[in-house]
Amino acid sequence: MSEHRLSDLEVKCAYLEKTLGELSDVVWRQQRELDAMKDAYKQLRDRVSADPGLVDASRQDRPPHY
Repeated sequence: MSEHRLSDLEVKCAYLEKTLGELSDVVWRQQRELDAMKDAYKQLRDRVSADPGLVDASRQDRPPHY
């Protein structure tokens, strides 16, 4: 394998390693965000289950044009 070809492969490998690290960070942040949204959804669902009147009250508060 020529020296030039080897150098090109090393550059590509370094670029791919950097990109993989960046993508891994993005996936990690998205997972944390998803976990937070799941927790918020569960809390909201629990509140509505505990007091079904919350849903009925929100339906009554609609403006007259609906």
